Amino acid sequence: MGEQEYHLPVLLQETIELLDINPSGIYVDATFGGGGHSRAVLEQLGEKGRLIVFDQDEDAYRNRIIDDRVTFVQQNFRHLQRFLKLHKAEQVDGILADLGVSSHQFDTAERGFSTRFEGDLDMRMDTRTDFTAAQLLATYSEARLQLIFQEYGEVTNAKTLAQTIVKQRKTHPMRTITAFKSVIQPIVKGNPQKYFAQVFQALRIAVNDELGALKDLLEQSANVLKPGGRLAIITFHSLEDRMVKNFMKTGSFDEAPEDPFAKEVPPKVFKLITKKPVTASEAELKRNGRSRSAKLRVAEKLI
Repeated sequence: MGEQEYHLPVLLQETIELLDINPSGIYVDATFGGGGHSRAVLEQLGEKGRLIVFDQDEDAYRNRIIDDRVTFVQQNFRHLQRFLKLHKAEQVDGILADLGVSSHQFDTAERGFSTRFEGDLDMRMDTRTDFTAAQLLATYSEARLQLIFQEYGEVTNAKTLAQTIVKQRKTHPMRTITAFKSVIQPIVKGNPQKYFAQVFQALRIAVNDELGALKDLLEQSANVLKPGGRLAIITFHSLEDRMVKNFMKTGSFDEAPEDPFAKEVPPKVFKLITKKPVTASEAELKRNGRSRSAKLRVAEKLI
């Protein structure tokens, strides 16, 4: 299987340009996936350069790049600092993360990421863990389910959806995609395709604790980047983008209060390289529909 079919890397040229790669530097690709971004980074690196890639997915590991300059870490990127230390790369020149689910994961029916196929309701990025989407639906309280669909999927009738799941799960186990869809079919609002996509996104984010992992990655990136090193993050929904934007701007995850009289101004950690997020060009949108919601933000470590 060629890399192109495995995962079309989004915003590739823009990311590589804005990373401003030093040929003998150390770089991290926190989301190896199909390796598209990694290959482009390697092309810019000389023989002294190093690339450390993270991906917890078994398929990504099988598709790894065999090159002396590359170290593959089969772990969630939330363990960034620990594994960089382990591989004697405590300070790095650049970090890149593409937070989209790889096309390959979406297109593999048994992974349960996509509403298009029948399969188990799984959604684990790391198949070595035990917690699946089916287990989440079977065990979470109504209030917790409502919050997940509201926050992570922006599902309009999150309350009704949570109620329906809790009411039906005793008699209708939701272990497969088809079983789950048939339980919630009667309450689908608006365009069914869009509705299911939002519901599935919410489940995926919850099963993999994606926002918690992103928070860990951002905090640790501030510790491991050298001054002048760059952080490039591609997000695919507003929750992620907001976290990245606030962190790059203020070094915190909350919106900064506009208080001109505030005495305590924490030192800035990053300088924004992109004032506004970079989005896909018309040509890329034609070539890869999944790039439509991609936003790239890049910042440079100051101190």
